[in-house]
Amino acid sequence: MTESGGMMRPLIEAIHSTPTKAVVYIAGGAAHAVGWLTSIPGASNTLLEAVIPYSRMSMIQLLGKIPAQFADSSTAEDMALVAYNRALKISKPGCPVLGVGFTGSLATNRLKQGDHRFHMCIRTSNRLWLSTVTLSKGLRTREEEEILSSQFLLKAIAGASKAPVDFTPALNELDISTERESLFSEDEELEQLLNGQICFKVYDFTSEEQALSAERKIILPGSFNPLHEGHLQLMEVASSLLGNGYPCFELSAVNADKPPLTISQIKDRVKQFEMAGKTIIISNQPYFYKKAELFPGSAFVIGADTVVRLIDPKYYDGSYNRMIEVLLKCKNTGCTFIVGGRNVDGVFKVLEDIDVPDVLKDMFIPIPADKFRMDISSTELRKRGM
Repeated sequence: MTESGGMMRPLIEAIHSTPTKAVVYIAGGAAHAVGWLTSIPGASNTLLEAVIPYSRMSMIQLLGKIPAQFADSSTAEDMALVAYNRALKISKPGCPVLGVGFTGSLATNRLKQGDHRFHMCIRTSNRLWLSTVTLSKGLRTREEEEILSSQFLLKAIAGASKAPVDFTPALNELDISTERESLFSEDEELEQLLNGQICFKVYDFTSEEQALSAERKIILPGSFNPLHEGHLQLMEVASSLLGNGYPCFELSAVNADKPPLTISQIKDRVKQFEMAGKTIIISNQPYFYKKAELFPGSAFVIGADTVVRLIDPKYYDGSYNRMIEVLLKCKNTGCTFIVGGRNVDGVFKVLEDIDVPDVLKDMFIPIPADKFRMDISSTELRKRGM
């Protein structure tokens, strides 16, 4: 490690000691930050992914659009949001995550017309922090500007990770540093989810430490209107069947056939899980092939009636081949389906009663009927006024 990197060692060790994990996207500077983070033991405690989208096309593909400017604060903000959503998808259940975006226009081998500057943004579940540093032009070499921008970025990551910060990068009186912060209420977070800015929000009401060791999510999707004993028993049986895994219930706020849930409806349903001491994920994806992209490698707990719909070509524009293609994509992400018995057209069926295509069979794992059987549904409970 270089002398400048060695100076950062205590700060990096403090970052690595926190439970927060990050996805980092940087362009146009601060490259030393990634090198320093990975050169200190414990980097896997912090870094989920680091990407340098340096070319124009790389940045466009990362953001899914052409930015108005490649080195400005709005681009850093867009990068941080993409990084945050990526961190949600690839982190362990219940793990605090942050998305980091950095873009800069630093000294180069030609005279620049504009300022030497860099922009940093960090996004967490309820916070957006943005900073711009404009450097004195001609005062530093490119390497010195790289070191300074890397130091600023690591300090920002430390602050967002709640690591003890006892370091301030050195600026002179002609350098200008500005920053702003936005805090989001629960309602604002849910509004961002409904409009597609963030892909899901986790409410972790468990008191267990499973999230520290479990890599795989065990997800039971549903409307939970209301949450009932059948849901809880089904999850318990599925979890015991699979062994190591982190049980999560999942509610899609967006429905393929109905209007999206309102914020008040979402919060009312979340309260049920708070009372039960269970984890609930609120997503905006009603389709399983999209859920597989959101939660790669997860085990989804479903009923036999859902299996019937999953393999029905009518839900794939009438195409059997399209059905196979879509479900193979789910399979390739490592997703499986844990199947409990359920009434289908008035007849109780288990997985073995359903003709699953051979190429998909290893995706589906049956729950024996003697382990779980409950015919009641949320719809029937609502009809009874329960």
